[in-house]
Amino acid sequence: MTSVLDLAPVVPVVVLDDAADAVPLARALVAGGLPAIEVTLRTPAALDAIRAIAAEVPDAVVGAGTVISPEGVAQALAAGSRFLVSPGWSDRLLGSMTESGVPFLPGVSTTSEVVQLLERGITEMKFFPAEAAGGTPYLKSLGGPLPQARFCPTGGISLTSAPSYLALPNVGCVGGTWMLPAEAVATRDWARVESLARGAAALRVA
Repeated sequence: MTSVLDLAPVVPVVVLDDAADAVPLARALVAGGLPAIEVTLRTPAALDAIRAIAAEVPDAVVGAGTVISPEGVAQALAAGSRFLVSPGWSDRLLGSMTESGVPFLPGVSTTSEVVQLLERGITEMKFFPAEAAGGTPYLKSLGGPLPQARFCPTGGISLTSAPSYLALPNVGCVGGTWMLPAEAVATRDWARVESLARGAAALRVA
């Protein structure tokens, strides 16, 4: 599979309370040009949502986010996840993600964490929580000494701030939720989701 960082400029970060919404939401995102979809394992509906998207939306590349244990890795894979994303990492979790056979983005927020992953041959990472952890100035500073590391910043990023992240050479894509406003999901306004997704997909890495 193509690197998760190269599928689209934005990876929607999806939190679903009702698995019945998964397929129409995923279809709206794909129609808007965002095929990589991260469904976070934060709700009881998450695994069923991943399972439904994997089975019924062939153009979607569905992955699991908030993966924080080897058990979560196994459950995500069994549900059909094609990539894994964690907010942070431990040696045990990293081992499970490495053995999974699918692409993964371990979360980092410090230089030392980046160096430790590079020592292990891992060059693609999630930078989280992006805005709280230093935002674009921090990532720009990492680019000098650690140019081999590439990031998907996630956490507090908006349509307004996304372009400044995507302009950095060490950023492949960003994660965000702005194309999934709570009221649009609650009212199942998939046309609005598709429209917002199209605007996000129009952003390009400089």
